[in-house]
Amino acid sequence: MSNESHSHDRHMTPRKLFYLALGSVGVVYGDIGTSPLYAFREALKPVAHDGLTRFEIISLISLMLWALTIIVTLKYVLLLLRADNEGEGGTLSLLALLMKTANGHTALLLTLGMAGAALFLGDAMITPALSVLSAVEGVKLMAPSLSAYIVPISAAILVLLFVFQSHGTGAMGRFFGPITALWFIVIAIAGVSHISDDYGILAAFNPYYAVSFLLDEGFYGIVVLGAVFLTVTGAEALYADLGHFGRRPIQWAWFVLVFPALALNYLGQGALVLGNPEAMSDPFYLMFPKWALPFAVILATAATIIASQAVITGAFSLVRQGINLGFLPRMEILFTSETNTGQIFLPTVNTVLFLGVMFLVITFQTSEALATAYGISVTGAMVVTTIMAFEFVRTRWNWSIPVAAIVLVPLLVLELIFLGANLLKIHDGGYIPILIATAFIVVMWTWRRGTALLMEKTRHTDIPLPSFVSSIERKSDHSPAHVPGTAIFLTSDPESAPAALLHNLKHNHVLHDRNVILTIRTVNKPRVANSERYKVDQVSERFSRVELLFGFMETQNVSQALAALRKTGLKFDIMTTSFYLGRRKLVPDAKSGMPYWQDRLYIALANAAANPSDYFRLPANRVVELGSHVII
Repeated sequence: MSNESHSHDRHMTPRKLFYLALGSVGVVYGDIGTSPLYAFREALKPVAHDGLTRFEIISLISLMLWALTIIVTLKYVLLLLRADNEGEGGTLSLLALLMKTANGHTALLLTLGMAGAALFLGDAMITPALSVLSAVEGVKLMAPSLSAYIVPISAAILVLLFVFQSHGTGAMGRFFGPITALWFIVIAIAGVSHISDDYGILAAFNPYYAVSFLLDEGFYGIVVLGAVFLTVTGAEALYADLGHFGRRPIQWAWFVLVFPALALNYLGQGALVLGNPEAMSDPFYLMFPKWALPFAVILATAATIIASQAVITGAFSLVRQGINLGFLPRMEILFTSETNTGQIFLPTVNTVLFLGVMFLVITFQTSEALATAYGISVTGAMVVTTIMAFEFVRTRWNWSIPVAAIVLVPLLVLELIFLGANLLKIHDGGYIPILIATAFIVVMWTWRRGTALLMEKTRHTDIPLPSFVSSIERKSDHSPAHVPGTAIFLTSDPESAPAALLHNLKHNHVLHDRNVILTIRTVNKPRVANSERYKVDQVSERFSRVELLFGFMETQNVSQALAALRKTGLKFDIMTTSFYLGRRKLVPDAKSGMPYWQDRLYIALANAAANPSDYFRLPANRVVELGSHVII
């Protein structure tokens, strides 16, 4: 779906555009669509300390409408959706594209990419906890006696959500779009029904209110901005899910349904509080008449589950990109759909997210407490994306620095102000997303640095492949015995003789009729055409070098790729072929390039990594592993 939908954007039939737009409503806009549950309520609190004025209520709604207009509409929907890597969006996709033209900025770009990815993963933990808690809290208005059960009910819903991840989102996905579309229609109707409470709320469209409020309120204005930012959470998912639906369906969904529904709902909440200041305790649920409240709570819970599902799926996709780009160790990746390769399940990531989400629900207990912790990870990710977008428009679209600055610097300043506003909440729980993101950054940095050091250490003992081949093929009394069949040796360095080949000769004293030195590379684009999948270099009669190329969104199925390779003339029977893998036992060394604790972390990550034979889809009964000790 992903590549086609984007490449055929312009030639899309109205019917296909409609279905893709409807699908994007569920997956792309689930997170941002549930913000009305808590955003306005949280924004009211900092200014309610000495009584609310009419001007303050209109100004808050004005800030929300203009945040949606500037950050979501202008930055993401109109600008960033065009900044794609062959149809794919998101921080790591943008990083992979920029690495092609890094021009000496490699270290900075890698740091930004790691930070953006880590912040998104932090967001993937907080969103399900906050969204589900805020939806279930509507129960209090129906039956106050059930207040004590909000946390257990929320926890039970989240347990079921994570348990069902392994079944895939295919079946559930068909219901995502329609349910979320119904959610947007219902919140729009609720908003329209209350705008008549005080038509003065329509003045919120005037940006004068937003600007003058910030100038008048000073410090309180900055605090309020931290809560106002809750209205645009989920905008990063909009960019990350670009590959699933294509640009036009996402844009149509925003302008036709999502943006109007959000604007009408916020205007309705504002008018309700203008007409009845008591409603500020929970302006979203108090918009509904008593008879409609159960329906609203059930629909809100369904919408928040869908929003959580979209963020979890986004985390799976991001981690797969991170593994393929060398930021994370190999992990088990299961496919939950035979037709859509985007539908994947990573058990390790699912477990980590589940534990994180349950910790947050049990620790914070209410959406009000958790909302204070929210925002830092999202604003941080947005700042990273804007800085990377600046590099993108300069190098890929050839914008001059002044033009890029005129367009993006105001956005960056606005996002930095939002980030500053959210940083004020560090002592109230804002440290949680910072700790989560820091942990992910340390893991990615350690893995990348450790892998580079390991390659450097092993390179000193490596034997250049051409000289090894010429020496081994010389006839002598010590020549190894020749055995029929094909041996494929996996290595990350095609210029040197693989360690598994050297160990096989040393211990078994045999050489196969055909020996293939196989290197698997991930390129900086989402997918590689089958015609460009492999490069073959005949080193000698017995030895050949093969390089398999995969995109960062692809499954690295080596067996499948090699089956296609046989058609090019490289003859071998998979059932008489042995795959040799080198397995290293890593030993920490205090004098290595990393601190001792980082050595230990790298070794733990390496030990926890998925078995290469599983990850690369090698035939299980044809794999031979040969081990060695390496001090790092």
